[in-house]
Amino acid sequence: MAQRSTEPSPVPGEPATHRTPWPHTRAGDWGILLLRVVFGLFLAGHGAQKLFGIFGGAGFTATGQYFSSLGFHPGRLYALIGGLSELLGGLGFALGLLTPLAAAAMIGVMINAMATVTAAHGLWVTEDGVEYNVCIAAVALAVAALGPGRYSLDRFFPWSRGGWLPAAAALLLGGIGAAITLLL
Repeated sequence: MAQRSTEPSPVPGEPATHRTPWPHTRAGDWGILLLRVVFGLFLAGHGAQKLFGIFGGAGFTATGQYFSSLGFHPGRLYALIGGLSELLGGLGFALGLLTPLAAAAMIGVMINAMATVTAAHGLWVTEDGVEYNVCIAAVALAVAALGPGRYSLDRFFPWSRGGWLPAAAALLLGGIGAAITLLL
Protein backbone atom coordinates (compact mmCIF):
# COMPACT_ATOMS: atom_id res chain seq x y z
CA MET A 1 0.00 0.00 0.00
CA ALA A 2 1.33 3.44 -0.88
CA GLN A 3 2.22 5.68 2.03
CA ARG A 4 2.13 9.44 2.26
CA SER A 5 5.50 11.06 1.93
CA THR A 6 6.66 14.25 3.56
CA GLU A 7 8.77 14.94 0.49
CA PRO A 8 7.34 17.19 -2.22
CA SER A 9 5.80 15.51 -5.24
CA PRO A 10 7.95 15.47 -8.38
CA VAL A 11 4.82 16.42 -10.33
CA PRO A 12 3.12 19.64 -9.17
CA GLY A 13 -0.46 19.14 -8.07
CA GLU A 14 -0.16 15.39 -7.46
CA PRO A 15 0.13 13.88 -3.99
CA ALA A 16 3.58 12.65 -3.02
CA THR A 17 3.49 8.90 -2.40
CA HIS A 18 6.06 6.17 -2.34
CA ARG A 19 6.42 2.63 -1.16
CA THR A 20 8.86 1.84 1.62
CA PRO A 21 9.43 -1.54 3.24
CA TRP A 22 10.32 0.21 6.51
CA PRO A 23 8.58 3.43 7.46
CA HIS A 24 10.83 6.45 7.92
CA THR A 25 13.95 4.96 6.33
CA ARG A 26 15.85 5.82 3.20
CA ALA A 27 17.80 3.60 0.86
CA GLY A 28 20.74 6.00 1.23
CA ASP A 29 20.99 5.27 4.95
CA TRP A 30 21.16 1.56 4.22
CA GLY A 31 23.71 2.16 1.45
CA ILE A 32 25.98 4.18 3.73
CA LEU A 33 25.63 1.52 6.42
CA LEU A 34 26.71 -1.11 3.88
CA LEU A 35 29.78 0.94 2.89
CA ARG A 36 30.72 1.63 6.50
CA VAL A 37 30.37 -1.97 7.65
CA VAL A 38 32.14 -3.59 4.67
CA PHE A 39 35.05 -1.17 4.41
CA GLY A 40 35.33 -0.65 8.16
CA LEU A 41 35.36 -4.32 9.12
CA PHE A 42 37.76 -5.30 6.36
CA LEU A 43 40.18 -2.58 7.44
CA ALA A 44 39.75 -3.55 11.11
CA GLY A 45 40.55 -7.14 10.12
CA HIS A 46 43.65 -5.91 8.31
CA GLY A 47 44.74 -4.16 11.51
CA ALA A 48 44.07 -7.33 13.51
CA GLN A 49 46.32 -9.21 11.09
CA LYS A 50 49.14 -6.80 11.91
CA LEU A 51 48.59 -6.72 15.65
CA PHE A 52 47.45 -10.23 16.52
CA GLY A 53 48.38 -12.43 13.56
CA ILE A 54 44.79 -13.55 13.04
CA PHE A 55 43.00 -13.94 9.69
CA GLY A 56 46.26 -15.18 8.16
CA GLY A 57 48.23 -12.11 9.22
CA ALA A 58 51.92 -12.00 10.04
CA GLY A 59 51.44 -10.72 13.59
CA PHE A 60 53.02 -7.90 15.53
CA THR A 61 56.69 -8.99 15.51
CA ALA A 62 56.82 -9.76 11.78
CA THR A 63 54.89 -6.57 10.97
CA GLY A 64 57.39 -4.59 13.04
CA GLN A 65 60.25 -6.15 11.08
CA TYR A 66 58.50 -5.32 7.82
CA PHE A 67 58.02 -1.70 8.89
CA SER A 68 61.72 -1.54 9.80
CA SER A 69 62.58 -2.80 6.31
CA LEU A 70 60.54 0.10 4.90
CA GLY A 71 62.63 2.56 6.91
CA PHE A 72 60.25 3.10 9.84
CA HIS A 73 62.28 2.92 13.05
CA PRO A 74 61.46 1.57 15.53
CA GLY A 75 59.44 -0.82 13.39
CA ARG A 76 57.39 -2.19 16.28
CA LEU A 77 56.18 1.29 17.21
CA TYR A 78 55.07 1.95 13.64
CA ALA A 79 53.46 -1.49 13.47
CA LEU A 80 51.50 -0.58 16.59
CA ILE A 81 50.46 2.81 15.18
CA GLY A 82 49.48 1.35 11.81
CA GLY A 83 47.71 -1.66 13.27
CA LEU A 84 45.76 0.39 15.81
CA SER A 85 44.86 2.99 13.18
CA GLU A 86 43.42 0.26 10.98
CA LEU A 87 41.75 -1.67 13.79
CA LEU A 88 40.24 1.26 15.70
CA GLY A 89 39.61 3.41 12.62
CA GLY A 90 37.92 0.49 10.89
CA LEU A 91 35.76 -0.37 13.91
CA GLY A 92 34.78 3.28 14.42
CA PHE A 93 33.93 3.57 10.73
CA ALA A 94 31.83 0.39 10.79
CA LEU A 95 29.92 1.54 13.86
CA GLY A 96 29.60 5.12 12.67
CA LEU A 97 31.36 6.29 15.82
CA LEU A 98 33.40 9.50 15.59
CA THR A 99 33.17 9.03 11.85
CA PRO A 100 35.34 11.99 10.77
CA LEU A 101 38.17 10.71 13.01
CA ALA A 102 37.71 7.13 11.87
CA ALA A 103 37.79 8.33 8.25
CA ALA A 104 40.94 10.34 9.03
CA ALA A 105 42.64 7.22 10.40
CA MET A 106 41.72 5.29 7.27
CA ILE A 107 42.86 8.09 4.96
CA GLY A 108 46.16 8.53 6.84
CA VAL A 109 46.98 4.83 6.71
CA MET A 110 46.17 4.70 2.99
CA ILE A 111 48.35 7.74 2.25
CA ASN A 112 51.23 6.05 4.08
CA ALA A 113 50.66 2.80 2.21
CA MET A 114 50.69 4.65 -1.10
CA ALA A 115 53.76 6.72 -0.26
CA THR A 116 55.86 3.85 1.06
CA VAL A 117 54.74 0.76 -0.86
CA THR A 118 52.22 0.96 -3.66
CA ALA A 119 52.93 4.22 -5.52
CA ALA A 120 56.15 2.82 -6.96
CA HIS A 121 54.12 0.08 -8.66
CA GLY A 122 51.68 2.24 -10.59
CA LEU A 123 47.91 2.30 -10.51
CA TRP A 124 46.53 -1.23 -10.61
CA VAL A 125 46.48 -3.60 -7.66
CA THR A 126 47.40 -6.48 -10.01
CA GLU A 127 50.83 -4.86 -10.15
CA ASP A 128 50.76 -3.95 -6.41
CA GLY A 129 49.72 -0.40 -7.31
CA VAL A 130 47.64 2.24 -5.49
CA GLU A 131 44.19 1.21 -6.75
CA TYR A 132 43.07 -0.47 -3.49
CA ASN A 133 44.44 2.32 -1.28
CA VAL A 134 42.79 5.06 -3.33
CA CYS A 135 39.43 3.26 -3.17
CA ILE A 136 39.55 2.92 0.62
CA ALA A 137 40.58 6.56 1.09
CA ALA A 138 37.85 7.73 -1.32
CA VAL A 139 35.14 5.76 0.48
CA ALA A 140 36.30 7.11 3.85
CA LEU A 141 36.27 10.68 2.57
CA ALA A 142 32.89 10.24 0.87
CA VAL A 143 31.27 8.88 4.04
CA ALA A 144 32.72 11.77 6.05
CA ALA A 145 31.19 14.16 3.48
CA LEU A 146 27.81 12.41 3.33
CA GLY A 147 27.62 11.62 7.03
CA PRO A 148 27.51 8.17 8.61
CA GLY A 149 23.75 7.85 8.11
CA ARG A 150 20.82 7.19 10.36
CA TYR A 151 22.13 3.78 11.43
CA SER A 152 25.23 5.03 13.20
CA LEU A 153 26.30 5.78 16.74
CA ASP A 154 27.03 9.34 15.57
CA ARG A 155 23.42 10.01 14.56
CA PHE A 156 22.89 12.51 17.41
CA PHE A 157 26.05 14.54 16.78
CA PRO A 158 26.37 17.56 14.47
CA TRP A 159 28.71 15.75 12.05
CA SER A 160 26.13 12.99 11.48
CA ARG A 161 24.76 14.90 8.50
CA GLY A 162 28.18 15.18 6.90
CA GLY A 163 29.19 18.28 5.02
CA TRP A 164 32.31 20.15 4.01
CA LEU A 165 33.62 20.54 7.56
CA PRO A 166 33.63 16.83 8.55
CA ALA A 167 35.07 15.92 5.13
CA ALA A 168 37.77 18.59 5.38
CA ALA A 169 38.58 17.51 8.94
CA ALA A 170 38.94 13.88 7.86
CA LEU A 171 41.16 14.77 4.91
CA LEU A 172 43.26 17.29 6.84
CA LEU A 173 43.76 15.11 9.93
CA GLY A 174 44.50 12.05 7.79
CA GLY A 175 47.01 14.04 5.75
CA ILE A 176 48.68 15.53 8.82
CA GLY A 177 48.89 12.13 10.50
CA ALA A 178 50.40 10.60 7.38
CA ALA A 179 52.88 13.48 6.99
CA ILE A 180 54.02 13.20 10.59
CA THR A 181 54.51 9.46 10.23
CA LEU A 182 56.40 9.84 6.97
CA LEU A 183 58.64 12.62 8.32
CA LEU A 184 59.66 10.89 11.55
